[in-house]
Amino acid sequence: MPNTGTESNILPREKIVGKEYYVDSDSFDDRDGFIWFDGEMVPWRDARVHVLSHALHYASAVFEGERVYGGEIFKLTEHTERLAESAQSLGFQLPYGTAEIDAACHEVCTANAIVDGYVRPLAWRGSEMMGVSAQATRIHLAIAAWPWPSYFSPEARMKGIRLQTSEWRRPSPETAPVKTKAAGLYMICTLSKHAAERDGFEDALMLDWRGRVAEATGANIFFIFGDDTLHTPVPDCFLDGITRRTVIGLARDRGIEVVERIVMPDELDRATEVFLTGTACEVTPVGSIDEHTYTPGEITKVLMEDYEKTVGKQPADAVSAA
Repeated sequence: MPNTGTESNILPREKIVGKEYYVDSDSFDDRDGFIWFDGEMVPWRDARVHVLSHALHYASAVFEGERVYGGEIFKLTEHTERLAESAQSLGFQLPYGTAEIDAACHEVCTANAIVDGYVRPLAWRGSEMMGVSAQATRIHLAIAAWPWPSYFSPEARMKGIRLQTSEWRRPSPETAPVKTKAAGLYMICTLSKHAAERDGFEDALMLDWRGRVAEATGANIFFIFGDDTLHTPVPDCFLDGITRRTVIGLARDRGIEVVERIVMPDELDRATEVFLTGTACEVTPVGSIDEHTYTPGEITKVLMEDYEKTVGKQPADAVSAA
């Protein structure tokens, strides 16, 4: 069985929020600002739920992660539509429509003066019922936003982050709604990332239940095998990320062939470039997976630049030619 860890190997907070990570280190329950909560803007510290909320016990919650660049939320409506689809997969409907949720996301960014940051919508079942069945529970929706320049520090990102293959596996589509952003699906991601950090890595590589390469704990993965072709696992048991699809489009615009296929762990030693994609990590080079090492190359760098240009992170004239 995978090692779930004990009190003796829990890392201190200062070691996690350190030079390898570039996230806000303030506690998330004790901040100034506002959170949009069931249709109202409430003070940050007052956005609370009851301990007997169904979602806390049975993971009946879905969420999104969105990035704000220069005051604009990148692909906001796509994220909102995916939130609604995730909710439907878990058997409930959001109490607000797409346009209302989009407007609320903008509202919370304005209320917190977010120019470059992160937006987190969350929908969950409330406390009206306590048990596996919860069909009479109220559906809640909250949206928070905070400054978040980068998931990894600039230094770690440019040298390539280090991944460790996790002992936990992505489940079969027959066992869970694997193509949603359902809270319960991230339990094994947390376990995997904690184990990787404990061993000195930044993140973990997840295989699927068949032993195939799937993704990282919160990002999709791409490989170059010494040619000009991008290879990426078929998203049949994990999230087909919005950033993933964006980068595939950018690559094809550059004339780079993209092949979605089965990728096996014994191919890792043949890869010459590896990178991750995700809303939080954007396009991040991978420097190593277990004992295999990689150097960020031209394709990785070009796609990093193209992505930053697309989201408005840097001026168009700062992007190098292919």
